[in-house]
Amino acid sequence: MGSHFMPDFRNKHLADRERLLAEGIREVVAELRLVEIADYIAFLRMDRLGNIADIVNSSSQLFMKAGTLRFSGEGDAHVTWNHPPTIELGMEFRHRGVTAHFRLSLAATTASINLSYLAFETPDLSTEEQTAALSAAIDNARIDWRSAG
Repeated sequence: MGSHFMPDFRNKHLADRERLLAEGIREVVAELRLVEIADYIAFLRMDRLGNIADIVNSSSQLFMKAGTLRFSGEGDAHVTWNHPPTIELGMEFRHRGVTAHFRLSLAATTASINLSYLAFETPDLSTEEQTAALSAAIDNARIDWRSAG
């Protein structure tokens, strides 16, 4: 059945795992920022979530293997008069027996990941082995254009 991880905020490995995910999808995040924030706000408010799924898919296809990173069909637009807008997208990474659900938060000058679920097909991994499995899955999911030539 595998092992599952629901974040415990006292877990010292959580920050390392979020950093691994953030570094692994940094180019995808840069592509997602090419879309106007007003479009994300409109898609979220008008429940046009398929449009966001298409954007995520097209943004990830140059950097990640097909099907490894996807929009999970939920998100929020935080728009107030007092703060710059922030877009939160529910995301899923799935590759080589590792599944991670997280929220990607995009603001004007920052992006962050909040990991909410992590599962491994291989049972009984230590926390260090789980983090190593996540790192290996992310590395393997990335497309290395340097070696493609």
